[in-house]
Amino acid sequence: MRLATAVERPLRVAFVSEHASPVALLGSQDAGGQNVYVDEVSRHLARLGYAVDVFTRRDDPSAPEVIEWAPGVRVVNLSAGPPELMLKDQLWPLMPAFRGALHDFMLRDGDRYDVLHGNFWMSGWVVAQLARQLAIPAVHIFHAMGKTKQRHQGQADTSPDGRIAVELEVIRAVDRVIAQCPSERNELVDDYGADPGKVALIPSAVNIQRFRPLPRDEARRRIGLESDELVIAYVGRMMPRKDVRNLVRAAALLARQTELRFTVLLVGGETAEPDPIATPEIGVLQALAAELGIAERVRFVGKRQPDVLHEYYSAGDVIVTTPWYEPFGLTPLEGMACGRPVIGSAVGGITYTLADGVTGLLVPPREPHALAAALQKLLMDDTLRETMGRAARERVERKFTWATVAERTAALYQTLLDSPPQARVADNVAAVVDTR
Repeated sequence: MRLATAVERPLRVAFVSEHASPVALLGSQDAGGQNVYVDEVSRHLARLGYAVDVFTRRDDPSAPEVIEWAPGVRVVNLSAGPPELMLKDQLWPLMPAFRGALHDFMLRDGDRYDVLHGNFWMSGWVVAQLARQLAIPAVHIFHAMGKTKQRHQGQADTSPDGRIAVELEVIRAVDRVIAQCPSERNELVDDYGADPGKVALIPSAVNIQRFRPLPRDEARRRIGLESDELVIAYVGRMMPRKDVRNLVRAAALLARQTELRFTVLLVGGETAEPDPIATPEIGVLQALAAELGIAERVRFVGKRQPDVLHEYYSAGDVIVTTPWYEPFGLTPLEGMACGRPVIGSAVGGITYTLADGVTGLLVPPREPHALAAALQKLLMDDTLRETMGRAARERVERKFTWATVAERTAALYQTLLDSPPQARVADNVAAVVDTR
């Protein structure tokens, strides 16, 4: 594989991510796995010799247009709509302006991009349009599929009308689509009719330097948790589809059915201190814990940033994440990287990253009795937890690092760059849906 070197002009990549900037603080409603992916892959591509510009929408009037984010990586804030925070589902009408701002920046910047890399369906529309207009190879990753979201969320799905039609056209228009796990690849092929030859399976990963094991007692001292009880930890966004309610219900069952002494540690939210006003789901969970008689067992922490999250994972004896819908899911990998067994729901990418019975346990979503049984199994067996925790860290080191993701992504780029244009775009004949 030919990579860019310091001697020649570095290959330039335009990473397009309209709502998920690497600069954003993680843990809020629309700042999660996509932000991490964009940050980590761009940094690791730069270490391979690429020059990467990450294009995102300006949501702060004081932010500079160009931020030198990391060696070889710039973040470019494009003006499209009001320069303020907006929910991602409100951004679709702004995409023509976003596309125009991106095109104008390219003209001003002068040097041509070699590859366009879209993230999420709205940026996919932008990338597909510019790829056709400028004859630049285009790669896209959806991070979540509209049909799957609609199937699982029903009336709670707030996606704009037309999302699925746009996704279908993006799949036809770009040169390659990245799937993060086999279930997503199946969705692309079976639900959207994607050509299997256009779908590249490149799993996402975890930063194994940042997320690393700490001795349990040391981790608890660092976070101020003075307890020798067993700790069940959840780390992630506080929103209904993550179904932390399932964990609270399972904990109540566990308390009734066993003599185990345990604390449920819930890390996440919109603010550093747990605030049921700023994060309504925290209020729901607090009320549920009180109703079930386990309020004293449930400890809310609030939002924490990635540089300290390994302390919270390591403070736990078991990590739980049981969403009823999850396209891929980075938090199970984070818990595994911290050397802890993970109980996860058998949905989406979790069925791929978590080795059932080896690095943790898979349970059906929305079944607190099954989760309570899995918790009891692990919490009552110190040896099993230690064995699974070691296996979890080993699995992550072997299969799920960002360096590996970047290498596979670079190889994908090079395949396109080495192919004649007619071979790349022969099946990209459909016009992309326009929002205007």
